Amino acid sequence: MTSNQSTLAAAAREFFRILAVCIPVLMLLTSAQAQHSEPSDGAKGMPGAQGTIEFKPTDWKGNVTTYWKDSDGINPGVAGCHIGVTKAGKRNGRSFGEACQSDRILIESNPGKDEIHPHTNDLGHPDTFDCNAWCIGAKKTQGGVCKAVSGPRPCATSARCECK
Repeated sequence: MTSNQSTLAAAAREFFRILAVCIPVLMLLTSAQAQHSEPSDGAKGMPGAQGTIEFKPTDWKGNVTTYWKDSDGINPGVAGCHIGVTKAGKRNGRSFGEACQSDRILIESNPGKDEIHPHTNDLGHPDTFDCNAWCIGAKKTQGGVCKAVSGPRPCATSARCECK
């Protein structure tokens, strides 16, 4: 193999590696955008509330109702953790943190703090918030961004709106 062929082969591998990452992310974002509905009851009327999206956990259990509680309720300024529990409230080892859909959009779990609630088919419906609009409207700042941060236990990572 010549030097040019080797360089071309390396470039092709890198291109396909990038595609393997970008296509699933684009599919997720397109799917999430297409599934926007009204904000949840707790987020209605809050500045920056954009609506809910469907969320499928990485350890999705399929056609079963699961139960969860949220560590912070609907509070875009606080990094939260969605904790899997039994119907009686005992932790089952599952969890996921809030996340940034973009540098501006926060995926904020709901409903109220520590409220045990079902996820039909193990699918959640978190709210999305425009952090810039939330910071201006709720915190009276010049704006804000979505920031990935360490999560509260048991979540290793989470996200929140960070105001300027």
